Amino acid sequence: MVLVSLAKSIIGVANSHIWLEPILAGLVGYVLADLGSGIYRWGIDNYGSALTPIVGSQIEAFQGHHKWPWTITRRQFANNLPVVARVVTFMVLPIDVVCDDPIVHGLVAVCSGSIMFCQQFHAWAHSTKSQLPPVVVALQDLGILVSRNQHAAHHPKPYNNNHCIVSGVWNGFLDKHNVFEALEMLFLKQGVRPKSWSEPTSEWTEETESS
Repeated sequence: MVLVSLAKSIIGVANSHIWLEPILAGLVGYVLADLGSGIYRWGIDNYGSALTPIVGSQIEAFQGHHKWPWTITRRQFANNLPVVARVVTFMVLPIDVVCDDPIVHGLVAVCSGSIMFCQQFHAWAHSTKSQLPPVVVALQDLGILVSRNQHAAHHPKPYNNNHCIVSGVWNGFLDKHNVFEALEMLFLKQGVRPKSWSEPTSEWTEETESS
């Protein structure tokens, strides 16, 4: 579905000769994907449990990840994509069916593709340089992908910063302005305490075999 969206954008550009707007839309999509990854990551890091409908397994996995952060690097590439890819499929499919606008598809293709691959970007951020292809290291150093140093700042207790895992471009703004802390205080007023304020207790361990 992501490739269909990308193809529709490219075909639309070729037919209309409008190229700047789809490129800018793609850049916006990339920036929005980073923001979305941070909001989602903050949410499942702090709220819910393995029993939460639909996303319970992800919540358990991300909360357990704080105890064993290095194990994500042992997962095969194919195991890092399927859960998010299912969601992306159902989100992008109707857009592919009803829309042919190259600008819309420029945003959708880049945003959905970045979201789908964010867990792999996350895994690379936990890897050493020697474990990574040179192109990935270069993209991390350029800030196009979330860097190892930036994401490492997320893992010391209380796990309350640097939540974004696509490029990390939003991390500075969100942390400087205490956006997530403000949201946590709002939830606390409703009697819901964020899990990042406590020691992680999950017994979950990372899968290392593809199914």
